[in-house]
Amino acid sequence: MRLPSLAAQPRALAVAALLLNATVWGLSWWPFRHLHGLGLHPLWSTALVYLLAAAVIGTLQPGAWRGLARSPALLALLLAAGGTNAAFNWAVSVGEVTRVVLLFYLTPLWTVPLAWALLGERPDRAVALRVALALGGALLVLTAGPADAGPQGAGSELLRRGADVLGLLGGLCFALTNVLLRREAAQPEAHRALAMFAGGALVPGAVAALCAAALPQAGIGGPSPDLAAWWAPALGLALAFLVANLALQYGAARLPANVTSVVMPVEVPIAALSAMALAGESVPATVWLGGALILLATLLAALGAGRGAAST
Repeated sequence: MRLPSLAAQPRALAVAALLLNATVWGLSWWPFRHLHGLGLHPLWSTALVYLLAAAVIGTLQPGAWRGLARSPALLALLLAAGGTNAAFNWAVSVGEVTRVVLLFYLTPLWTVPLAWALLGERPDRAVALRVALALGGALLVLTAGPADAGPQGAGSELLRRGADVLGLLGGLCFALTNVLLRREAAQPEAHRALAMFAGGALVPGAVAALCAAALPQAGIGGPSPDLAAWWAPALGLALAFLVANLALQYGAARLPANVTSVVMPVEVPIAALSAMALAGESVPATVWLGGALILLATLLAALGAGRGAAST
């Protein structure tokens, strides 16, 4: 049997690291739902998870706090990253996992106007094709009814639509995060990482506190006082996200950006299959078709970025 060369091993390890990150995110809906059942709303769970990560980075790189405070651009990144995590984690905890993840991956659609406005990148015909594919996929996903044939009450329909909106909002914030990361590439890596983790703690925590105080109908109270019930799962989730982020940084730093962009959407089938197995979700054919169009748009965007990088 022929052994792999030493030169190929780092690349394989980098791809494995990206797959680990995608797996953690694809399965993250389940621990968030579990914590929700224990009295810890997804917004509070998200705030706790990222508070730990921000504390670790801030302790190891204390100068990053000063850099974050002095840079309005990093504060914008903080808000965008925080909005991403708040919306996505809330959505997958209360909505249909596959729909939410697919709507979240409409990044090629949102990136076009954001990159035009913030980076001066004017769209061409290839970009227009990707936007059309993403829009068509989104329409199929949004207009698909629930797969289950049972009666659907007004409350469940409102919850489903609310999760859709959160998925779309999370994807928009994710696209903005990516554009801001590109614009602020000259900033120290520790400063950018701290901005993202601090945003993941501050924005969901602020939204949860605001809803608990001013919108009781949203059903978001304070964290359950039964600390013994949820501290261990919350700590485990925090460690999983910390490991996943380290894996992402390892893999993304050692692979071309187009390869990273192709590997990361593996999160979608992982999320869909795990939701089918663990939550009994079924996915209508129109959602599968819409998801295929969205993922095709993402793949074309990655291949386009790869050709652009190769030509420079």
